[in-house]
Amino acid sequence: MINYLDGVNWSSMSHAYGPAVDVPAWLRAMTSADPAVRERALGDFYGAAHHQGDVYPCTAASLPFLFALADDPATPDRASIVQLLLSIGRESVARDDGGIRFAPDGTLSTACADSAATMRERADAFVAYAADPDPGVRRAAIKGLGLFLDDADRAVGVLRSRLPAESGVVERLLVVETMADLALRLPAARTAATAWLHGLADNTAANPDIRLAALVHRTRCVPEAIGDSTVPTTIDLLRRLTPAQRPTTDEKVCRADSGTCARTPAAKSATPGTPPQIAAAFADMERHSRVHAPTTALLRTLHGVLNDRVPERTALLAEQLSSPDPAVRHDAIRMAQDVIGTWRGNHASLVMLIADCLLPEDPYTAAAAAESLGSLGPAAQVAREALAAFVRAQRAAHGPDVWAAEHSLRRRAHQEAVMALARLDDTRALPGLLSALDADTDAWRAVQVAGHLRSGAEELAPRLRRRLAAVDFSQPEPGLGAGALVSALAALGDLGAVPAITQALTAALRHQQWRTAAAVLEALASFGTDAATALYVVRPQADAQDVDLRAAATAALWALDRDPADVVPRLRDLLGSHCNRGAADVLGRIGPPAATALPLLKEMLTVGYEWTRLHAAIAVWDIAGAAEADNVVRTLLEIWEENEATAHHIALFLDRMGPAAAPALPRVRAELARPRRSRGVAHDEELQRTCRVLQLRLATPQGGERKHWELIPGTGAGPLRLGMSPAEVAHALQEPATPVGGSYGQEDFATAGVSVYYDDAGNLACIAFAAATGPQTTLADVPLAGQDPEQMEQWLLDDYAAEHGGTILFTTDGSFALTDLGLLIRTQRIGDTRLTRPLLVIEDWLESTYYRDHLPLEGPPPQDGHRWGPGV
Repeated sequence: MINYLDGVNWSSMSHAYGPAVDVPAWLRAMTSADPAVRERALGDFYGAAHHQGDVYPCTAASLPFLFALADDPATPDRASIVQLLLSIGRESVARDDGGIRFAPDGTLSTACADSAATMRERADAFVAYAADPDPGVRRAAIKGLGLFLDDADRAVGVLRSRLPAESGVVERLLVVETMADLALRLPAARTAATAWLHGLADNTAANPDIRLAALVHRTRCVPEAIGDSTVPTTIDLLRRLTPAQRPTTDEKVCRADSGTCARTPAAKSATPGTPPQIAAAFADMERHSRVHAPTTALLRTLHGVLNDRVPERTALLAEQLSSPDPAVRHDAIRMAQDVIGTWRGNHASLVMLIADCLLPEDPYTAAAAAESLGSLGPAAQVAREALAAFVRAQRAAHGPDVWAAEHSLRRRAHQEAVMALARLDDTRALPGLLSALDADTDAWRAVQVAGHLRSGAEELAPRLRRRLAAVDFSQPEPGLGAGALVSALAALGDLGAVPAITQALTAALRHQQWRTAAAVLEALASFGTDAATALYVVRPQADAQDVDLRAAATAALWALDRDPADVVPRLRDLLGSHCNRGAADVLGRIGPPAATALPLLKEMLTVGYEWTRLHAAIAVWDIAGAAEADNVVRTLLEIWEENEATAHHIALFLDRMGPAAAPALPRVRAELARPRRSRGVAHDEELQRTCRVLQLRLATPQGGERKHWELIPGTGAGPLRLGMSPAEVAHALQEPATPVGGSYGQEDFATAGVSVYYDDAGNLACIAFAAATGPQTTLADVPLAGQDPEQMEQWLLDDYAAEHGGTILFTTDGSFALTDLGLLIRTQRIGDTRLTRPLLVIEDWLESTYYRDHLPLEGPPPQDGHRWGPGV
């Protein structure tokens, strides 16, 4: 058959990179006795004639020749040919949706339909391949039985016969998986296939790997059958499959029967001159695609079916991350990262289990764990000490230069842990970053995270400035280094960097590096008027021909000079360009002096692209204020409904609007009720924090009937100061007290909505504010009284305490105190609802074991069964 290649008019067809005249040479080379020649030919065919899964007319024309090669026992490496046939067939069937398709030359193409038809016509070939003596051929062919056989009864029968015939783990698992594929593809096969899967899953005499595969793929076919026993049974089968723990000193430890793993494969060297960031990105892609345990694909499938059943998935991941098998643990890290990154909730237990994989004796897995923690943003806070301990242990064992260790796995593990710590602004990352910047080993990694470590700015900034001064802007892509350096310096807020950044701007302009110059201008703008010395370089660029450069320079011109008469006309012109969103942002920052741009900005509110409308709406509010409140809020809510990705930006802006954002309260509540994250962990955590604050603020009754008292932590609130006598309290409140008595000398002031308590010396020791009628007090501009208890607790613990620190104390009834502030939060029943009631308590009482045990000073806990807070 291969001799007939020249009889095909290959020049009339195209592949991804031009005419298909080279396809016959690739097909011939696939028969070469030289493995390197065969590998290169397969790679070329995949890269051009099957580019990214596409199926071209030349791909379809190749099928008869590929089948001939696969059928010929003399063909070297027939498994790779069958695997190529399977890939072409799978993509053809998936893409054969009846739609119109075009070839690369623009002509109509029926390649997918033709290839799919060919695969079904040649389905018997896959039946034969699945029984081939070569296990590699069988492995590649089994999936084809579920894709190309249309006779349901025959397909089920062939697959049933393959299971007892196979001795390899991978082949047996493939048979079970393919039976599920068949059930999902052919309705006529569903009953028989699912019955077979049920029988295997429940057969206690079957091998654990087969039972596990049947259980998982049964859930694919019948997800409604998932019950309380599904995950526990999975865990039990995993334990039976897990081998005894092996020594972890051998870097190449792996499940040898997986057929898909190499713990430390030889790294492919990058093309000379490739920037290290690019080379590392490709290395990461390759590393993330590795599979280390034969159960990994099954468990990923099960996690996909479980989807939003986060408690069940967490329980399963806890088992995986605690496995004595290092391969299972390693593969579980990314699965856990996916759960944490996709679903909201308290994932502290999973984060700590990932942190438990920071084992110095297993640097391969430790590096994966540290990389994962570094990607989780604020969700990784609970792992801070584990990361620091790992970094400290590495430095103690291998010296202060471990960042540049010759041992590649050890070096990567240490670097990933240091970078994760830096992203948490932990100064214990500083020695590693300084070592990188001083020794110039993988310094680009240190630059990536330096901007997060503001606490180390004094030592980092001079080193970053020196590196920026050494950038060669005559090179085609200096931005890979310069852009990261100026961003880091801007994030650190280092005013001493302004001259160095100005020089970098001058050099970028001299070499016509417009994109880099725009990035440098953005960094200069972040310093505001403190960077006014750079105006002599910035101002001319506001007239540049390159629109992106002109837009960046105009924004910087406003930041450095603050002259609206000069900048506003320029920004109005930019509103007609593709840089209109950035121009709208600057006009908003200018505020009312930019009123002449309002007509154009209002026109932008009517365009189709929601991001353009978003930036325009914010600018309209910042310029026109309350007069446009209704229009702006309505526009923002429409945008939020259209595109969930805008939620973070809109919520931050609504928080600035204050009470005028009240119509957005239902949408804010709906956002908080969503279980799925929005745009990554860091963005989503900030979105949730902002929405919680918004909900607390906007839900507070507005109007003048409620007094507002300034809260002075540890001192007092409004006219009251801790330590006052009863007479001073009554005078301050201009109201006679109603004595209540009790252990703390309680007095109530009904009109003020305040209760007070006194210590043994008769001095004011506690002030309690009624939830609904007492004065409103705020902390970080968030009202404390009359709020939803769970939302208040979440904000205080997850947001305020996380940002400002503080010692948290839970009392016996589930109330809690921020002891550093002397603030205790209780609840009070108002009708059918419980609302927050803040109390300000003297330090001695919060520090006393006796008073802590008897807080919250107001009698026994509620008797209605209400319990809230993790301290219960």
